[in-house]
Amino acid sequence: MALRFGIQLAPTAERLTEIRRLARIADESGLDLLGIQDHPYSGALADTFALIATVLADTRRLRVFPDVASLPLRGPAMLGKQAATLDLLSGGRFELALGAGAFWPAIAAMGGPSRTNPEALLALEEATAVIRAMWRPGEKARVEGEHYAVSGVQTGPAPAHPVGIWFGSVGPKANALTGRIADGWAAPIPHYLPYEKWPAAQRTISAAAADAGRDPAAITRMAQLVGTITDAPGPVTLRGEEPVRTDAAGWSRILADLARESGFDTFVYWPESEDETQLRRWISEVVPATRDLCA
Repeated sequence: MALRFGIQLAPTAERLTEIRRLARIADESGLDLLGIQDHPYSGALADTFALIATVLADTRRLRVFPDVASLPLRGPAMLGKQAATLDLLSGGRFELALGAGAFWPAIAAMGGPSRTNPEALLALEEATAVIRAMWRPGEKARVEGEHYAVSGVQTGPAPAHPVGIWFGSVGPKANALTGRIADGWAAPIPHYLPYEKWPAAQRTISAAAADAGRDPAAITRMAQLVGTITDAPGPVTLRGEEPVRTDAAGWSRILADLARESGFDTFVYWPESEDETQLRRWISEVVPATRDLCA
């Protein structure tokens, strides 16, 4: 099983220099992925896409993605243009994770829409069509939708590689949409989707993919876990939103079980303390031990 590992960092404005330093460590140490949160309405956070551009310029092999992009505050035609440009500038190291929206009062306060769950889901589907149309150069894109549409816009450029569109979907209908049209599932952290709901979500995604004539195994399955890698082992129960707090050996057993029993192929660590110690423990202890257990 080919596994990928990453880490998530918040784009805290007061820590931008430190985030860039941690990204360089992740890159030099061979980590696969870096996710950057996207909450534009938070005054303490810098712009995610500007930080991603800088991190991609700072690194050589690390793949970077918004975790997840706030679609209601980012028009899909421009998202497609930004994604392709970032991918070209980095030699094919950008991926696009999309969220249908959360914190609607904050989104509305920033001038964005306020949508019901069905409206947000339809908007996500329409946005995906617009983004993919923008990646087919030499055409006049026409996508008609209730929330997003383009009417003969000149498309391009194409990204440097087939950029993955990963949905951070939560409910059954959203997960079914993921199975039908997305390239991957970035499972929301347990605060939004408790651990015990992950298996049912996986089954919904796989069933919807099969019904759409797609290979369920071709869809990236990303588990995102919040916690701390401790010096000593600690009790762990993957229920609710309780953070994982145990040693590297305990973490590796958890990840290996998720890979073998729940079908996850990608793991992104959300450290409670975003520091070098946690990053290096993840890279040098948890990742290799998990690979050994899954070999």
